[in-house]
Amino acid sequence: MVPLALLAIAYLQTPTTSSLTICIDPGHPSEVGRGTTGKKISEIKVAWEVAQKLERILLGKHVRVVLTKKSEMEFVRNADRSRIANDCHANLFIRLHCDSSAGTGYATYYPDRQGTVNGFTGPEPSLLAQVGPIAKRFHKELSKNLGNYLKDNGLKSDIETAVGSKQGALTGSIYSHVPVVLLEMCVLTNRKDEEKVSSQSGQMRIAQAIADAALKSLTDE
Repeated sequence: MVPLALLAIAYLQTPTTSSLTICIDPGHPSEVGRGTTGKKISEIKVAWEVAQKLERILLGKHVRVVLTKKSEMEFVRNADRSRIANDCHANLFIRLHCDSSAGTGYATYYPDRQGTVNGFTGPEPSLLAQVGPIAKRFHKELSKNLGNYLKDNGLKSDIETAVGSKQGALTGSIYSHVPVVLLEMCVLTNRKDEEKVSSQSGQMRIAQAIADAALKSLTDE
């Protein structure tokens, strides 16, 4: 039998949902533009609507939730989005986006090295060491929960993005002082992907998968 004292220590070391803060960042509009659009729906709208659903799911699990925007069309610079996550001491900063390419499916991005933008270099090495394992657990659980609903394009470094390849990391990652992942939820220019993310049921499925992935990444060492 495990001594009660050891059980108490294990309990204190394992985060509970009520002790967590998750910052949700519905992508765009920002200094880099309004994002992509499909034939029926915009990236701004998809990110905002999924963020609203994700917020409700997390609040239902007693997680503290902070959004980087107060309304769908609010303009927020990427540095300010990170500042909001930093100021609330988020356990995880989730950035929601949609891709535009000839492909299909979703992918998770995270910083695995420092980058520099406007003379500022980040994230700190200690954060890089922390975010890698979190991102791996996040994407593993996301893939498990989404199954074959959307194509899994894997877990990738920020350096594999157009902006990250120039800066070393995405701007939101560079300014972040908390663990950060960016999720390209779909390829919005793909007709089948757009159909799924423009439906309420599809958005709910994605939001639930993100919520489960976020909690798993933070509570399962």
